[in-house]
Amino acid sequence: MTRPRALITGAGSGLGRALAHRYARAGYDIGVAELIPERAETVVGELAAHGGEHFAVRVDVGDDASVETMRDAVRAHWDGFDVLINNAGVASAGSIADSSLDDWRWVTNIDLFGVVRGMKAFAPMFQKQRRGHVLSTASFAGIAGAPGIASYGVAKAGVIALSEALRAEMEPFGVKVSVICPSFFKTNLLETARGPNAQFAGVASKLMDNAKESADDIADYVFKAQQRGDFMIIPTGPERTRWRLKRWLPELYFRELMKFARKMAARGS
Repeated sequence: MTRPRALITGAGSGLGRALAHRYARAGYDIGVAELIPERAETVVGELAAHGGEHFAVRVDVGDDASVETMRDAVRAHWDGFDVLINNAGVASAGSIADSSLDDWRWVTNIDLFGVVRGMKAFAPMFQKQRRGHVLSTASFAGIAGAPGIASYGVAKAGVIALSEALRAEMEPFGVKVSVICPSFFKTNLLETARGPNAQFAGVASKLMDNAKESADDIADYVFKAQQRGDFMIIPTGPERTRWRLKRWLPELYFRELMKFARKMAARGS
């Protein structure tokens, strides 16, 4: 019997690595797609403990040709697969007034268009095989509308809208779609973060350090939600409550958001 297969971008560290381990532990063969080849090979070595056959593939999701090369490499290994997780991403911060247009282009090219590239590369295959599940990592920032992270939030909001559209397009083919919207958790996302000042990085670092959930916790929640077929996957309870509050009582949500923003600004000053 053929084992299920999952391709995960950004799987060399952070949430991507945790997802690779969680799916491998559940009996999946994993394609570890990563910008830094050494990280990908390290994760492939780690996954051997779970059994199965795993492979590494280099990809820069910000580059059209690189994603197409990844697609061809995956086809060479597999005649089809079950789960695609568009997870690779970067972080940015800064107000709309202060953020550079270069930072906007950088984060949207990777966080939004990187997901577009991944979906476009494999959507025809999923349609042809008439099965499978496409997950994409957005962020609660794509829902929150929080100040100081507009470029990142807009890119992630785009991933949510993109996933909604893909869900509708894939429904006739029997293909499932989900979007992952985590809040702060312990990860290395800030390694490559960009922004006009260091204040956000300091606040975000504190929020990550104080988070109850690790990347492994988030990965476990995502795996179980995907198995249930959930579309909107919000791994942390407080954010699920905030999501409902914004939908049902948007003005109250906005007042609470600004209280939180002022508190974080005071903490970071």
